[in-house]
This record gives sequence, structure tokens and C-alpha cells, in this order.
Amino acid sequence: MKLDRLQKQRVLNTSIVLVLALVLGSFLWWHYMYSPWTRDGRVRAEVVNIAAQIAGQVVELKVIDNQFVHKGDVLFIVDPDNYRLALADADATVQSRLEDLNLKNAESERRAKLGIGVISTEENQIAQNLAEVAKASYQEAVANRDIAKLNMDRTTIYSPVNGYVTNLVLRVGDYAMPGQVKLTIIDSDSFWISGYFDETKLSRIHQGDYTKVKLMGYNPIVEGTVASISRGIADQNTDTNGLGLENVDPVFTWVRLAQRIPVRIHIDRVPPGVTLAAGMTCTVVVEPGVKKK
Repeated sequence: MKLDRLQKQRVLNTSIVLVLALVLGSFLWWHYMYSPWTRDGRVRAEVVNIAAQIAGQVVELKVIDNQFVHKGDVLFIVDPDNYRLALADADATVQSRLEDLNLKNAESERRAKLGIGVISTEENQIAQNLAEVAKASYQEAVANRDIAKLNMDRTTIYSPVNGYVTNLVLRVGDYAMPGQVKLTIIDSDSFWISGYFDETKLSRIHQGDYTKVKLMGYNPIVEGTVASISRGIADQNTDTNGLGLENVDPVFTWVRLAQRIPVRIHIDRVPPGVTLAAGMTCTVVVEPGVKKK
């Protein structure tokens, strides 16, 4: 009798353990499949590529690699000598055209005052036309001077944002060409988190939800808020082959993989001692219905 009681107790205990394991397994499965979290998160930031707008040799470099710069700080200077001489020449041309304009205007006014009885209408018209030509020539010289001044100002390249100089390979003596990237800055005011969530979890993610971000290299939690959900990703099935037909990938009918959709997380608070760098990996956990703390 005692043995039967022990066997029943063991069966009961085993049943309880199995039920608890089943409940726990179901919870873990539901949490894994549908709870809005992902280990596939990335720290992102805007990258500003700096290029000269004029050509010339770099004569001064004002920054070093990984240096923090403020908006408006000088980054580097292109040799200004040629542009300084061009500006001086443009100034001289403006003065010359102005003198010629004043002379032609005075001649036109003098002839207009003489009257038809002294000079012909044709001569009066010619004088007026010459004054107009001189005016247009003067305006052209002024525009050329403005361009020369603009090019002179462009020999000094300033930082357009607050941020960090990165991957600096520019050296004094390098030749800058218009539009050729010479320096890169990570905008320090633009950091955000991109979390790539399975589409099965999107129904529980809403704009404004409180978010916890665990960086792989740090223990403190970075706090954020869901800013937006991407409205589209690339569909490889829309690619066409050489015949213009859709190139549809084969799939197993009993396996259906969930697509991952980018969710943009605004960073609200970075704990002291945490250094953000674009490209860092992180785990992102969204708390549905919970707003910014």
C-alpha cells in the first residue's frame, strides 16, 4: 500500500513538472515569436561627406582623425593664391567697366540735351545704345567679381554639422577637386537605432512606445522611443531575368520565413560612460503601450 502511494505521488509530481514545462515552453515560444523584441539592432548615424567646391592644393589641415568638431569649425584650406589674384583682377575689371559706364551715360545725357536741331535722332539713339551696352558690361563684371569672391571664400572648408571626423586620410599637399570627397564627419546629433523586427511582431509595435536598447559592449540600458516603422523593403522576386521574366525564388511549402522590417528608434537617453558608434549591434525591446518615461 505504501509503495502504491509513493508511485502515485511520483506520477503526480511528474505530471506537475510536465504541465509546468509545457506552460513555460508555451510562454517562451509565444514570447520568442510574438513579443516585440529583436537581437538584430544597429546604431545608425548620418554621415556627411566633405568635398571642396573648387580645385587646388590643400595647404592647411585643421583637424585630426576622430576629433570632435563644432558646426562652423575650419576643416582644411585650399591654396587661395590663384583665387585671390582672380578676385583682384575682377575688382579691377569692375572699376574699369564702371568708368566706361559713367562716360557713356554722360555722353548720352549730353547729346539728349542738345536737341534734334543740333544732332540727328540716329546719333542720339546710338549714344543711348552705347550707354545700355556699357551698363550690361558693368553688370557682367560685377557678377564675375561675385563669383571670384565666392571662389575665394570656398578655399576655406568649414564643418556643416557637429560631429566626429572619421577615417581621415587627407594630408597637406593633396590636390582637391570639386565634388571629390576628402573628409568624412559622423553627425553627432543624428544617432538613432534601427531595429529589424519580424513582421509577426509589428502588430504590437506603435509609434511612441517606450524602448530599451542593450548594446553588446555595455551593460547600462539606452532608452528610446519608437519613431516610425519602415513602409517598404526590397523584394527580390521582382527582379527579372534576361528574358524579362520575374525571377521567383523557390520555397518549401511547409516553411514560411517571416520578413524583417526596419523600425526606427529615437534615442532619448544615453547613460554616462556609454559611447555610441555607428554600426554597433544591440538588442531592442519594445514595451507596447508604455510611453516615454
